[in-house]
Amino acid sequence: MTAAFTGQLLRAGTGGANPGGSNPGDFDRAACSRIFNARQPARRPAAVLRAADEADVVAGVRLAATEGLKVAVRSGGHSWAAWSLRDDTLLIDLAAFTAMSYDDETGIVTAGPAVRGGLDLDPFLAARDRFFAAGHCPTVGIGGFLLQGGMGWNCRGWGWAAEQIDSIRVVTADGDVVEASATENPDLFWAARGAGPGFFGVVTEFRLRTRPRFRELTQTTHVYPIEVAEEVLGWLHRARHDVPRSVELVAVGITPPLPPELRHTGPVLVVDGVSFDGGPQSLRALDTCPVAGKALLARIAQPAAIKDLRAEQVRANPEGHRYVVDNAYLAGDAGQLIPALTPAFTGLPTPKSFSLWFDLARVPAPSEQPRPLPGSEGAAMAQSLQTDIYFASYVVCEHPAQDALCREFLTATMARLEPFSPGCYLGDSDFTVRPDRFMSDDAWARYQAIRADRDPERRFAGYLTADEATLNTRTGSRP
Repeated sequence: MTAAFTGQLLRAGTGGANPGGSNPGDFDRAACSRIFNARQPARRPAAVLRAADEADVVAGVRLAATEGLKVAVRSGGHSWAAWSLRDDTLLIDLAAFTAMSYDDETGIVTAGPAVRGGLDLDPFLAARDRFFAAGHCPTVGIGGFLLQGGMGWNCRGWGWAAEQIDSIRVVTADGDVVEASATENPDLFWAARGAGPGFFGVVTEFRLRTRPRFRELTQTTHVYPIEVAEEVLGWLHRARHDVPRSVELVAVGITPPLPPELRHTGPVLVVDGVSFDGGPQSLRALDTCPVAGKALLARIAQPAAIKDLRAEQVRANPEGHRYVVDNAYLAGDAGQLIPALTPAFTGLPTPKSFSLWFDLARVPAPSEQPRPLPGSEGAAMAQSLQTDIYFASYVVCEHPAQDALCREFLTATMARLEPFSPGCYLGDSDFTVRPDRFMSDDAWARYQAIRADRDPERRFAGYLTADEATLNTRTGSRP
């Protein structure tokens, strides 16, 4: 007998159940609902549960156990690899989990996993003069973002967003509802902060520590012709240590809209610093590039608005497009690293593609103390890999005929960078194409032990990979 749901259960090839029936085509629309990447795989679940509340999630997990199905989960749908689309699973869609509340005494916001960091959470917190460093693209849901660690706004200064999780509510593989925090079910809490799609539970609620809202944003932007990219990246590799952690620091190879009077078309290299309450003095190091005089455009220490920064994220990540994405943490001798890195910024295969250097600044400026990665000391959370530099390439096209060209560029890029990388970030990875390390060895061993204890029947689908034996290894890292 099928369980009763407040929401809706749809099965492949049939109409809906609870409540009423529906057209068979509704199933495929439900299976692919809110998936951002238009380059979608053929994988399909056996059933989709549009959960209305936590009781539905509990009933769904128990139904999956009864029917011998694995469970997949979708919060926001921004996974480039569409992790939630898995064959022969029950897909639990958490789109309805968008409730938010705020505690004035503790500064903790409670939010559902489908809450979008920029469109929903930030306006809610702004009205209370608070801030949480969610994902840069405003449409990204907080569920998957936080589970994979959360490389959010000013990660180099404030750390991983998952470090600010106070506690969570989890539906376990047994169908029980538990609280998890540093003191209650700490094993689940540890795994939830970094295991990403490998987490063996459904988080129905996050409680997040917020910070006082920034009073001012100050931005310095230099737009360089692509011909000087290698010189600029070499300078940035040195100068970044003189930039305080109040500054989010990025370099982007991109083809942006530029003022027509510049008479420039095609890709450029943008070096951008956004200071959160650090003022103009925090950005001075960005004016020291030896080829600054060749910049096509320079905007020095100008006031900025978070809405404009988010609008640029939306422009650079257009909906309805096909994305091929990969990434690497980078370290090593600059004399070898920078020449290997530069073609990723200068040779973009399509006009809408872009490559990103996101500075994580683990090496401090002379006046600062290093901020240790939480997973590196006592394995405080599953997120446990990081270097000074995070690199990602987002190869964007509109037509399937361009897919092979995009993949070829990305394959060559990652092969060049592999000698400089200890691993990758889950959020921009696709292990069906390129397996890589994403946890430290100690963290991986702990994760496997906790999963074996908490989900011995492997009820949850786990990581999407072509070969589970390659998980968290460099084996087969070149496709």
